[in-house]
Amino acid sequence: MSHNRYRRSVTRVNRLRHRIRWGIVGPGRAAARFAQGLTAVRDTSLSAIWGRTAEKVAAFAERFGAECAAPTLDALLAMDLDAVYIATHPDTHAELCLRALAAGKHVLCEKPAAMNERQLQQVIAAAGRHGRLFMEAMKPPFFPLYKKLKEHLAADPIGAIGYVRAGHCDATLAPDYPLHFPELAGGGIMGIGPYEAFLALDWLGPLKQVQTMGRLSDRGVDAFALFQTEHERGMAQLHTGLDLLSRGDAMLAATRGYVILHANWWNPTRATIHFLDGRRVELHEPFNAGGFNYETEHFCQLIRDGRLESPVIPHILSIGMARLLEAARTALGVHFPGE
Repeated sequence: MSHNRYRRSVTRVNRLRHRIRWGIVGPGRAAARFAQGLTAVRDTSLSAIWGRTAEKVAAFAERFGAECAAPTLDALLAMDLDAVYIATHPDTHAELCLRALAAGKHVLCEKPAAMNERQLQQVIAAAGRHGRLFMEAMKPPFFPLYKKLKEHLAADPIGAIGYVRAGHCDATLAPDYPLHFPELAGGGIMGIGPYEAFLALDWLGPLKQVQTMGRLSDRGVDAFALFQTEHERGMAQLHTGLDLLSRGDAMLAATRGYVILHANWWNPTRATIHFLDGRRVELHEPFNAGGFNYETEHFCQLIRDGRLESPVIPHILSIGMARLLEAARTALGVHFPGE
């Protein structure tokens, strides 16, 4: 082997073995699941955590073994980190993404990655300027069940998916839960809708139009919303709600059969494929470590490969989700401070 080929080989091995050092912004529920999942991803470490409340940050650092409880956001961003996971409320996502990218960090941002399409476009442009990987955290496509379903339908097809039905309402949320507050960019569309928007776009393609019905809470966020969407390859019916209960399953309908993704479909473990000829196939693929580990492992490999965009959650898909959610909520008159 020539010296140059040997050097390239060693460089590649070193890159593949590189430990990805993570910082977390926002020690809340999503961050806890991320930190839980990170323990199942090889060659990673939780190096730092920062949030607005020092007591919560210290407790989170102790619970998950973070190396440092950063006193300020600037202190965290000045550390020798490879990537930052942003897990605050949606009203601050875009600002924090921009700061982390400007500091030279790769960014995995919890969904929705921005309050609206304009903000998201700014984040994506900043990622390009700084040469850093940016991905919106959207976990379902990385779960073993979702991947198994796609593999099965490729080998044993039911035809082209032309209709998607999905939704979830949760009336158990406490009055102080963040989704109830417009100043935090709350509402069912922003809190639950991203999963449904992803499902429709993933199976039906780019958005063409949105029709929305619903009602607002006394705080000014959507308490219930039903939005129908037309895409390049079909149509979807989606719903969200904060004062009703619904099942949380989903359906994909095609010409020679349909699929039921059983509740809760966004943490998928079971699917049933019904064929036109009467056959029925049951898929069961459990997940481990809370489920966030799969998208995190994907993100880490993208860093090692020098990629600046995910092929599974590309920027154009995130833009489509932002466009769909913004159209649905603004049709109901939901606007957030600072937009």
